Amino acid sequence: MNWEPLVAAATAARDKSHSPYSHFAVGAAVLMEDGSVHAGCNVENRSFGLTVCAERTAIATAVGQGLRRPQAVAVVTDTDPPAAPCGACREVLAEFAEDLPVLLCNLQGDRRLIQLSELFPLPFKLPQ
Repeated sequence: MNWEPLVAAATAARDKSHSPYSHFAVGAAVLMEDGSVHAGCNVENRSFGLTVCAERTAIATAVGQGLRRPQAVAVVTDTDPPAAPCGACREVLAEFAEDLPVLLCNLQGDRRLIQLSELFPLPFKLPQ
C-alpha cells in the first residue's frame, strides 16, 4: 500500500488543528472504499468534553459523503514515539471496520504500522 497520500493529507490537516489548550496538534486521514482520502484535525474547545479528535473528524467527513468502509488510517502527531488514537477514536473506527491498518507517524519521520485489532482488541458490540 502507498501510504504517502494518507500521510501527506494527515500532515496537512494537522497544520490546521485548533489546539490552543493542549498544544497537541493531531492530523488524521482515512482511505475509504472508493479510494478517496478524507482528512481531519483535532478541534479543541474550552469546555474540554466538546473537543473532537482528528480521527473522528476524518471519519465524520467521509460518512458525510456517504462512505462507510475505511480501508486504512494514518495519524500524524509531533510526539516521540508517534501517538496512537484515543479510546473514543478506536471505538469509532471499530464502528466502521472490523480491522484495518493504522499508520502512526510523527513529524520526525518515525512510523509504526499496527492493526486496529491490536490497538483495540475488544470493541463494544451489541448483543445479537
